[in-house]
Amino acid sequence: MTLYIASLNSGSNGNCYYVGNEEEAVLIDAGLSCRETERRMRRLNLPLDRVKAIFVSHEHDDHIRGLEVLSHRYNLPVYITAKTLEQCRFAPAAGLVRSFQAGNPITIGALTITAFAKMHDASDPYSFTVASPSVRIGVFTDLGIVCDNLIRHFSQCHAAFLEANYDEQLLENGRYPWPLKNRIRGGQGHLSNRQAFELFAEYRPAFMSHLLLAHLSQDNNRPELVQGLFEQQAQGTDVIIASRNNESEIYAVEGSYRGTAGPAWTPQGIRKPKGDADPPIPAVTMRNRRKLAAANARSAVTQITLFE
Repeated sequence: MTLYIASLNSGSNGNCYYVGNEEEAVLIDAGLSCRETERRMRRLNLPLDRVKAIFVSHEHDDHIRGLEVLSHRYNLPVYITAKTLEQCRFAPAAGLVRSFQAGNPITIGALTITAFAKMHDASDPYSFTVASPSVRIGVFTDLGIVCDNLIRHFSQCHAAFLEANYDEQLLENGRYPWPLKNRIRGGQGHLSNRQAFELFAEYRPAFMSHLLLAHLSQDNNRPELVQGLFEQQAQGTDVIIASRNNESEIYAVEGSYRGTAGPAWTPQGIRKPKGDADPPIPAVTMRNRRKLAAANARSAVTQITLFE
């Protein structure tokens, strides 16, 4: 079954991703205002009544800004964890709240949505895959590291939204204060162009037809840098930059594409053995999650978004 995907916006000014078939769809995050979400979906000829639910990755404003109004106006169930809801400034009505757990698929019509844990500077962050019986789409943004969870799910996707947030040199030499720079690149912030590129180059499945590069920093990245880097290893995959200012086109993902897999790809999505010179990248474990929660609890300031 063909799935249709679009980025309504992607960046620290708002994130919202559409995945659906001919009958039903879901939104991953609702970081645009309700009015702007409606406007962009009209321009794409996507009826909002096709959207059956909103899934929330975490509580930062650029992912939930339109959540309260949009869910109320269209009576949309909102799938959100209890910890995220506690920190949510634009909370949906209680009657619309639904819970989810990592690894437990949720069925909405012919769509199956599965969450998995990730490392990010938030209370309880998750990424998602959305699947039909024959096609799987990943929404992978706001990632501190390339963890084993990410590799496993990325390796099974026919198309993906993948964060490529910053160029390492632009961040290093840019205007941000050092504490903010270190938060962005410190393992609980965002993926650099290089980190995202290495994931794509090594673990891309042969059936990945589309890659939408997402959540580019306005200050610490350039679309032409990202496009040029990834097209070196595209091997036939369509590489698209998801804009932080406009909606993308709608892309039809049919599952029939066959290209060239990355050299480390396996059907199981297992990380390749690391050389002695390469430090291991930690998986998202309960121990890591407890350490992150403890660090958040010690903070005297509630974080609204990672950066402007």
